[in-house]
Amino acid sequence: MATGNGKAAPAKPLPPGMKAPVVHYVDIAAQAGLKDVNVSGADKDKQYIIETTGTGVAIIDYDNDGLPDLFVVNGGKLDGSSGAPYHLYHNLGGLKFEDVTTGSGLTHTGWGQGVCAGDADNSGKVDLFVTAWGQNAFFHNLGNGKFRDEAKERGLTTAQRRWSTGCAFVDFNRDGFLDLVVAHYVEFDPAKTPRPGDKSSCQWKGLPVLCGPRGLPAETISLYENDGHGHFSDVSDKMHITTPKNYYGFTPLTGDFDNDGWPDIYVSCDSTANLYYHNLKGKGFEEIGGVSGVAYNEDGREQAGMGVSAGDYNHDGLLDIFKTNFADDTHTLYKNDGNNNFEDATIDTGLAVNTRYLGWGTAFLDFDNDGWPDLIVANGHVYPKVEDGQTGEHFKQRRLLYWNRGDGQFFDLSGAAGPGISDEHSSRGLAIGDLDNDGEQEIVIVNMGEVPTLLKNTALVSGHSLTVRVLTSTGRDAMGARVTLSAGGQKQVDEVRSGGSFMSQSDLRLHFGLGKSSAAELTVRWLSGKTESFPKIEAGQVVTIQEGKGIVHKQPFTNSEK
Repeated sequence: MATGNGKAAPAKPLPPGMKAPVVHYVDIAAQAGLKDVNVSGADKDKQYIIETTGTGVAIIDYDNDGLPDLFVVNGGKLDGSSGAPYHLYHNLGGLKFEDVTTGSGLTHTGWGQGVCAGDADNSGKVDLFVTAWGQNAFFHNLGNGKFRDEAKERGLTTAQRRWSTGCAFVDFNRDGFLDLVVAHYVEFDPAKTPRPGDKSSCQWKGLPVLCGPRGLPAETISLYENDGHGHFSDVSDKMHITTPKNYYGFTPLTGDFDNDGWPDIYVSCDSTANLYYHNLKGKGFEEIGGVSGVAYNEDGREQAGMGVSAGDYNHDGLLDIFKTNFADDTHTLYKNDGNNNFEDATIDTGLAVNTRYLGWGTAFLDFDNDGWPDLIVANGHVYPKVEDGQTGEHFKQRRLLYWNRGDGQFFDLSGAAGPGISDEHSSRGLAIGDLDNDGEQEIVIVNMGEVPTLLKNTALVSGHSLTVRVLTSTGRDAMGARVTLSAGGQKQVDEVRSGGSFMSQSDLRLHFGLGKSSAAELTVRWLSGKTESFPKIEAGQVVTIQEGKGIVHKQPFTNSEK
């Protein structure tokens, strides 16, 4: 992983009269029943890069009972022992979960890495794709809490062992069936990989450290097309996805970044330029990251990208991109100026105040329900040896929480956001979702060598909110559908998307903070090209909208004040 050289910018004080919201996150994982430890190689003496990337987490409602459940990926060890099991937690309500992995069919098939969710056969039940060092798994949701790995029969296995990382389901050709994009990191073989300190590239600040990704063979990105009958074909070459070579891909992010109605693909890359695949109306892709301004930072440097998220932070109707990076560098906010032009707005928006942290999972969320997307970042180093004291770095690091002021600026609240933010872990995957349907979003984070974190904001949140689930005419979650919400004189935009963060899957339902507004107007732009509008939807509920049928279900929040 690369060492950055981004310089921190001093934090700007709040303008006179502006007051930051009170936020207090606490970790309730133990009370919630999340008790299984993450396994990602050795805890202290990590010899190879495979031991550093950790795993992802998914928030999914696998049984369609209206309560989002959790799926946590696990890794393995290099001592020849069997891989650590994945874990499926059923949501019992009231932020209580039960481990129902046994008998679910979610068997371990390799050294697990990431996860993305999507209904690949339009059955109305969400399936899981799990990436791995080894063969990836496609867990078909059979119903009744049962899954079956059908990767081989669906055309999703490979002839050679590969190291796959992030993934995302996306209907790139708008034919009504979800396709799949998968990032691959490096060609990794322990027998052929140098040991720590063997080469000059295996040194960091005077310490002998594990090697990679620089010096290891780079991988490519894969795109699989769904034929509508449950089988996938590798169309990576045909669609020009593999044209760029020698990139260390981590996390794909999908979104219609140029507002032309076709989902594009962005990939955060470690130590190399990031990739931005512009969708040519379903006929193929062109990689335009360099000319679009999202391949490098504003200094023209490659960064070590890890996690990535999309959100319209400034309410201009364009999806912006936030990317986490290695330590000694800033994370990066790419402001979308339209027409596939982006600018690095990290410094201008107040997000260049931290360079000590090594970032991974991230998400735009609205923790105060004021209608402006805030940011959460999970951090953690890759080299346990930094604890020797020579570098001043720490393997375990706190999280970062940035409040969106609503004026184009973010304000760092990390030091005053409760123990759930200040507690130190070496974290990786992160997902967000309203797990108890009370109108506020929870945060789930995977920690290396520890149990997951489940963050709940215990501070009083006065803003109203609305949760929106959008379904296609066939009844599956409508990946790529865009929802525009109008309330209080502001317009918010978001899309239903698979994957993102760092090799993770957030709730497929969209959360909108409404501030003081008690109702909102919604417009849904479907991938079919049709639009539907709903003039007045009351706050304080989960609404389900199906293409062509309108609002098909309403579920009041458990907190009636939202």
